[in-house]
Amino acid sequence: MTPEIFKYSVVIAYVVAIYALSWVGMKRTQSVASFSIGNKDMHPVLIGITLAASISSTATFVINPGFVYVHGLSAFLHYGVAGSLGILSAFVVLTRGFLRVGEAHQALTIPQWIYYRYNHRGFSLFFAFLNLLSITFVVLILVGCSYLVTGLFGLDQKVALIGVLVFVFSYVLMGGTYAHAYTNTVQGVMMILVTVFLVVTGWQHFGGDVGGALTRISTDYAAAFNPSSDLYFDVFSVFVSGFVVTFALMMQPHILTKVLYLRSEKDIKVFVGTTVGVGAIFMLMLLIGFYARLAGLDIETQDTVVREYLLFQFSGSLWGELVLTFIFITLLAAGMSTLDGILVSLSAMVVTDIAKPLVSDRIDALALSRWVLVGVGIVGLALAWNPPPIIGLFAQKGVYGLAAASVVPVVFGVLVRRHVPLGVVFASAITGIVLHLVLNLFLGVSNPAVSAAWGIIASFGVGAMGLLFAGADKH
Repeated sequence: MTPEIFKYSVVIAYVVAIYALSWVGMKRTQSVASFSIGNKDMHPVLIGITLAASISSTATFVINPGFVYVHGLSAFLHYGVAGSLGILSAFVVLTRGFLRVGEAHQALTIPQWIYYRYNHRGFSLFFAFLNLLSITFVVLILVGCSYLVTGLFGLDQKVALIGVLVFVFSYVLMGGTYAHAYTNTVQGVMMILVTVFLVVTGWQHFGGDVGGALTRISTDYAAAFNPSSDLYFDVFSVFVSGFVVTFALMMQPHILTKVLYLRSEKDIKVFVGTTVGVGAIFMLMLLIGFYARLAGLDIETQDTVVREYLLFQFSGSLWGELVLTFIFITLLAAGMSTLDGILVSLSAMVVTDIAKPLVSDRIDALALSRWVLVGVGIVGLALAWNPPPIIGLFAQKGVYGLAAASVVPVVFGVLVRRHVPLGVVFASAITGIVLHLVLNLFLGVSNPAVSAAWGIIASFGVGAMGLLFAGADKH
């Protein structure tokens, strides 16, 4: 079998499988509730794989290895170690309480959860509009996937962009959450296999001495805190910001709402264990950044590091071309596994938390949720058409801002059992996002994780002071 025949055979098989799973999902999607979080009949292992794939996505598999390629060990520690600990901590601390509140009120989205917890429609609307910042991550995934398609088929990047968008949006339109969960499970298994394969086959680049190999590039490159990096240069930028921001990122609508898929609190241990275990495997993809640098590749565009490394490593032989095809399709699946989750959560949120309260409670919510997907696709395509030079930093500005605003309202809503004054959490949310944007856009803090971390810390400070004063007023 020639590489071309194999390539198109695998692609066709993948597309058919995804659409078949979406068709099954569509048959189980009868309402906006089942479109948004399913019917609570999915196994926690399936939900855990779905969530791990959603967390990892194009950022981990395509974009973030570029940061490791440029900045070295400090970037690996930021995303791989500090980030992983942030993910674990968030789910250990929040899962049970978030599910309990969500179950009590049958919440479908984070803004709706916020409404039931704080009993204020205006605050819920504020969060619904704020969650539209997730569109920046849609842009990152579309651009990252389009780079992979160009490497696989040699298409123009804009043609590839349209193709990715049409494919993902069409299968999500069909099946909603079930399409997202079923396809993510298949995609997640593919991602595990490819991650292990790439890590093992590329380990040779270290030559049996990881520290020595990195030091030969430069001592700064091998340093935990890279003094020549403008992003990862001290304890705060590498570890503190990585942990704090990743903890807060678990508040994103396409991530934390996975908790609401669970049947009961009995499923939490299996769900969290699966998510963390599979996610730890996915984080090993960051090693590709080291491999590309140690292989001597001179890559001008940071966002294309994974694509260029794969073409270098596997092109030139029949076996390599066959392997390359499967890897590229799996990396595409990694992006789509997050993109479809964001699309489901965004469409459900726009309908449940914006359209219904502002327009009419009698609208056809399921139909409108699908029309919203079309609108998100058009906006995402427009923003991705001429992407910024480093798409990872562009996405981080928006998504980290959302995290900085969300973390205190959600954490206080879960952990503080007594009444929390609305003014306290609103002031915290505003402090988080405003400080992040001011530091990043106007005061020269180039790493969005650092600006967001300071915003989150300040947000918790405002919240803690507010709770103290609220408690003092009662005595």
